[in-house]
Amino acid sequence: MGRAGRSAVAQHLLGLREDWRLDFVVVNGENATGGMGLSAAHAKGLLDAGADCLTLGDHAFDQKDMLQFIEQEPRILRPLNFANGAPGRGHRVFEARGGRRILVAQVLGQVFMKRPFESPFSQLEPIFKTFPRGGQVQASIIDVHCEATSEKMATGHYCDGKVSLVVGTHTHVPTADAMILPGGTAYLSDAGMCGDYHSVIGMEKAEPMRRFVTGMPKGRFTPALGEATLSGVYIETDDRTGAATRIEMVRKGGALTEAGP
Repeated sequence: MGRAGRSAVAQHLLGLREDWRLDFVVVNGENATGGMGLSAAHAKGLLDAGADCLTLGDHAFDQKDMLQFIEQEPRILRPLNFANGAPGRGHRVFEARGGRRILVAQVLGQVFMKRPFESPFSQLEPIFKTFPRGGQVQASIIDVHCEATSEKMATGHYCDGKVSLVVGTHTHVPTADAMILPGGTAYLSDAGMCGDYHSVIGMEKAEPMRRFVTGMPKGRFTPALGEATLSGVYIETDDRTGAATRIEMVRKGGALTEAGP
């Protein structure tokens, strides 16, 4: 989320890769540029900081240079169900350390979103059939960019047994429901933002509070620039089956209690 979030990733990620011996890292870069979208320059910065894959979201193309850059950079994914004819791809199989093949895909939810999107369930079904967990891929990750926790949970259960991890993004607030579902799919409703939590979902407090209290806008929302917390989720998987064997919430630095492997 904005400059603070980018700084947290730049400060912590390479060290975490080494300390935790991470094989593959996905970063949701949806709000990395001024809180709205992701620019090409900031995408390069996140990749240089240690990300293997960047996912976007409903603000995928708010930064107009991403329209061209996503076609040049295969490590960036937009939602599968964003729009017909949208540039880029919504899924890809990556090669991780040790030759492991990792599927990453992203879908947008439909509930409480500003515009209608195609069903995420119908978009995911062909992915499951083409890349079965424990078959062509050793692990698979689904980023569910949704507003409603109920829709995220429904997606998690729909994907159970078919992928390694379903993790929610979009609401900027980390949830405390990390678990492994009965079919071996790890689940977390929202990974939370990498950003300044002394804020209103990453924005400087004054303008959002004014709008809530008075109902009247006065200025623009601007990202908060205090010390950021790096938030996310850590999972371990079985190479043979692709099932999750461990899931832990990640908190590093900033305002929230630190946690992780």
